[in-house]
Amino acid sequence: MTRRRLGTDKRLLIVFVLTSILLSVTPAAATQLNRDTGHFRVPGLQQPVQLVMDRWGVPHIYAQSVADVFLAQGFNAARERLFQIDLWRRRGLGQLSSVLGPSYVEQDRAARLFLYRGDMRREWDSYGPGAELAATRFTQGINAYVDWLGRHPEAMPEEFRILGYTPDHWQAADIVRIRSHGLTRNLTSEVARSKVTCVAGAAADRQRVALMPKRDIVVPVGFDPCALPDDVLRVFQLATQEVKFANGQIRALPTQPDEALEASNNWVVAPQRTATGRPILANDPHRVYSAPSLRYISHLVAPGMNVVGANEPFLPGVSIGHNENIAFGLTIFPIDQEDLYVYQLDPADHSRYRYGDGWERIRTSTEKIAVAGAPARQVELAYTRHGPVIAVDESRHLAYAVRTAWLQPGMNPYYGSQKYMTARNFTEFTDAMRDWGAPTENQVYADVRGNIGWVSGGMAPIRRGYDGLMPVPGDGRYEWNGFYNGDILPRSYNPTEGFIATANQFNLPPGYPYPLGFEWTNPARYTRIADVLSKTTHESVADSMRLQGDQVSLVAQRMVALLAGLSSSDPDTAAALRLLIGWDGNESVDSAAAALFEVWRKRHLGPAYVKSVVPPKAVPLIGQPDLVTMLDTLEHPSDIAARNALLLNTLGEAYKDVSKLLGPDATTWQWGRLQRTTFAHPLAPAVDEQTRARLNVGPFPRGGSEHTVNASSYNANFEQTAGPSFRMVLDVGNWDASRAVNTPGQSGRPGDPHYRDLAGKWSRTEYFPLLYSRTAVERNAERHIMLFPAN
Repeated sequence: MTRRRLGTDKRLLIVFVLTSILLSVTPAAATQLNRDTGHFRVPGLQQPVQLVMDRWGVPHIYAQSVADVFLAQGFNAARERLFQIDLWRRRGLGQLSSVLGPSYVEQDRAARLFLYRGDMRREWDSYGPGAELAATRFTQGINAYVDWLGRHPEAMPEEFRILGYTPDHWQAADIVRIRSHGLTRNLTSEVARSKVTCVAGAAADRQRVALMPKRDIVVPVGFDPCALPDDVLRVFQLATQEVKFANGQIRALPTQPDEALEASNNWVVAPQRTATGRPILANDPHRVYSAPSLRYISHLVAPGMNVVGANEPFLPGVSIGHNENIAFGLTIFPIDQEDLYVYQLDPADHSRYRYGDGWERIRTSTEKIAVAGAPARQVELAYTRHGPVIAVDESRHLAYAVRTAWLQPGMNPYYGSQKYMTARNFTEFTDAMRDWGAPTENQVYADVRGNIGWVSGGMAPIRRGYDGLMPVPGDGRYEWNGFYNGDILPRSYNPTEGFIATANQFNLPPGYPYPLGFEWTNPARYTRIADVLSKTTHESVADSMRLQGDQVSLVAQRMVALLAGLSSSDPDTAAALRLLIGWDGNESVDSAAAALFEVWRKRHLGPAYVKSVVPPKAVPLIGQPDLVTMLDTLEHPSDIAARNALLLNTLGEAYKDVSKLLGPDATTWQWGRLQRTTFAHPLAPAVDEQTRARLNVGPFPRGGSEHTVNASSYNANFEQTAGPSFRMVLDVGNWDASRAVNTPGQSGRPGDPHYRDLAGKWSRTEYFPLLYSRTAVERNAERHIMLFPAN
């Protein structure tokens, strides 16, 4: 469709405000017009399709063929989330500049470096026989809605009107060629480890992240960790970050592994341990928060398919949920799928790099990037045999490229669910997971016959002569020898414990021989889940819902235990001891002890501990310490007096800090007054305050931390950055008794009632029924929408 630009980058904010004022149709009016439309004529449909929208905003899509159900899913995804998915597509394909102007050219070039450019037949076949059809029909549905908007511009989502452009048509290949939104690892950690090693030695890096199983870090022969440019990951950051509408800044990369920030919980309980004699499956993936949510709940019904659950709104199908026979839910299983390669360039010709005994040519291609309001820009994309070149150090004659499993066939994140969402039993489910690509996953499983299981999946490189913990020379000494067969990945079926839980923790079986990865998330969430589940023999859906809301921190319990028997003559330190000693570690929203503990841990004890154990130059590179390492050191000190002094000195400072933040009266302190959750719309930083209030949802007071089951990662300003936006607890076989919540709502339209209606439930850890039977759906129907063939 036609694209236009309303002004230059410097005038963007002014244009946003003026556009909002001058709109002839208000956002609310446009939204109401679209919601009142009870039927659509949809090109490509073979037979009529009915969408039943329940009162929580979940679409139940009833079609007479699988082809039509995917087309209808795409049409509905566009109807509900068009700006979100259009922005995702433009970012992923490197087409932001065409509508947002020249300041996005660099990000567009970076994104294009990481597009899948391999054989499309192999790509489609990797996801199963129906994968291409699903994407083709889904994108036909999106395009049909885009065309409908062309005939009804008054219903255009307000974000397009604010920015002054209209949505594009999709191609089926767009869905699978985009890779850079997925969660792979450990490139950023390789660079962080190298920088620590340069200034403090490799052993110091265990203070940043503990390796499991334990392993000595060895600098690869031929690699100089001090030679890495400071901005070596700039292009990678641009390729993987979301769109920034204010100042175009690059997000800061964490020094710890990414999965520590975007993690998840899942568990499954066998019939002999439940109150109903049926399995229970629970899942709450933790991702970065936004408005609208990263996930969208749908129910797809067609001959041979009856599946309900969540997926990214830009993908067909369901990746977390259940069909009539089985249930499934995922967390990250941290396989290392990335390496940074360093190349010696020919000093006389930087288009060649050393490989083996000779020189190999860097492959280049030139592409044009369309730019709104300016001439198109030509950019050069460069590749070695291992992957895209992200940096060149001209003075040192070095180049850097990323080798990533992203670029292999079948690696589009979550699209492999096309294989398993109609599986009928554990055999079919494990067959579907055998060739799973990304993200690397722990899948828990349950079926209506009472079986439970765990299947890990992900494309795992076989490294030859190195472990992937640091960058390596790209001269041929450090190569991948293909990928491990999916059958060697660990799994279990009907374990004697009667339950299975994963929370990104180290869960390789004892003696497991394959080096899949060494960076795993702190085990506190898993330990808490396993402890609770091991003590119940009558688990109910309500019990699992309560467990998803659990905010007891085992990290807090262990750290507070170190204070037992300590005293201080300093009034602030003494008051802090009185508040924390005897506290049970429950980081509830109204807890004064939690407020003090988190300020102590993050602002005072952690930084002071790092300063005490590593050289000064390494301190800013490590940031927050690895808590496995720190707790082990504090619980087994070489100098008890020094350990106690560290605890008491930092605790007194933390008490003073909280007094400034929340006032001098500790009886009024609450953790939720510090930690807050706002579901921020991407446009919010670039619009006026009134519009921002409509786009954003929140703030809400928030409890918990990254170590509680009800997880919450937060930044230096105590703003929650990631956690469980989607939660699901399934009563396997009695499907209508299942529960779920999405947040802040199902709709992506700010004026829609379902844009923010679930945020309150989420903040209170409440749920709505995840309906499955047609009877229950109709009983809770809010409205019906009919889709008819256009001819």
